[in-house]
Amino acid sequence: MNFASDNTAGVAPAILDAIVAANAGYALGYGNDDWTRQVERRLAEIFERELAVFLVPTGTAANALSLAHVTPPWGVVFCHAESHIVSDECGAVEFFGGGLKLAGLPGDTGKIAPETLQAALARYGGHSPHQMIASALSITQASEAGTIYRTEEIATLAEIAHGRALAVHMDGARFANALVRLNASPAEMTWRSGIDVLSLGATKGGALAAEAVVVFDPARAEFMGERRKRAGQLLSKHRFVAAQFLAYLEDDRWLKLARHANAMADRLAEGLASVGIAPLFPVEANIVFAVLPRALDAKLAAAGASYYVRSRGGRDAGGDNVSVRLVTSFSTQADDIDRFVGLCKKS
Repeated sequence: MNFASDNTAGVAPAILDAIVAANAGYALGYGNDDWTRQVERRLAEIFERELAVFLVPTGTAANALSLAHVTPPWGVVFCHAESHIVSDECGAVEFFGGGLKLAGLPGDTGKIAPETLQAALARYGGHSPHQMIASALSITQASEAGTIYRTEEIATLAEIAHGRALAVHMDGARFANALVRLNASPAEMTWRSGIDVLSLGATKGGALAAEAVVVFDPARAEFMGERRKRAGQLLSKHRFVAAQFLAYLEDDRWLKLARHANAMADRLAEGLASVGIAPLFPVEANIVFAVLPRALDAKLAAAGASYYVRSRGGRDAGGDNVSVRLVTSFSTQADDIDRFVGLCKKS
């Protein structure tokens, strides 16, 4: 009954096998290998356009390097106030961005509304050189609340941002979970809706340590290779990151793994609702937020259940209740969910 995070799961067997297979023989380092070239070609096929790809080992690196690349040190990045780059990356974006500023915006269910972005942008401009410059918008897909931006919502936000010459970044740590829920194409959910740069995550989806910075206009990626190297994020044995991505993408494995994680979240949400514990937010990816009585929380912990007590959107349960986050993964089993729900039923 481990629902702490999709990071607590192991590595999908096929991806682990690919790492072992890549270990045979010798290959040039720093991305000058056949695995990396294959990943670049495969991602171009998946996103239906020419693009630039830079593999890194962590999502924090992908987000920080992406935003540092499209934002000057005197620039402001608008994002949700509870986004991962604000609350869980220890100032990495500001550090790699040489002093850029994150401006956290409110938003129900983990998403930024168009009017909220417009109001924030209205506070910038006309005070040069004294004020920092509005430079980028970052949205999270799926959000920290487990909700998803529809393609038309992305397009609306991107249009507002581009109207002020802002770059638009997507934190796609759970990109595949959002993609399969929307039943959209990768192109539709990104560059066709106005996304300029994507942090494409594989680690939460079943990889060991594999993330990618995807720049949809290759001309805009100039010197990104140097930025990655200077940041210490270019692995010398690069083939092992690329081999993970190849296995992740092969035969639509990334989508199949995400569908399973989402299906397990649906099962969990439905089971909890059946015993009177309704999710706090729409369950659209692989995350369920709920409020539990403290006595039940203690009972679940004693039975071996693992999850985080965490509020979102100011929805702190307080009193005799706790707000919890439950995350499913590619390896979550239905039996574990049923056992968890059964314990809730008996409380």
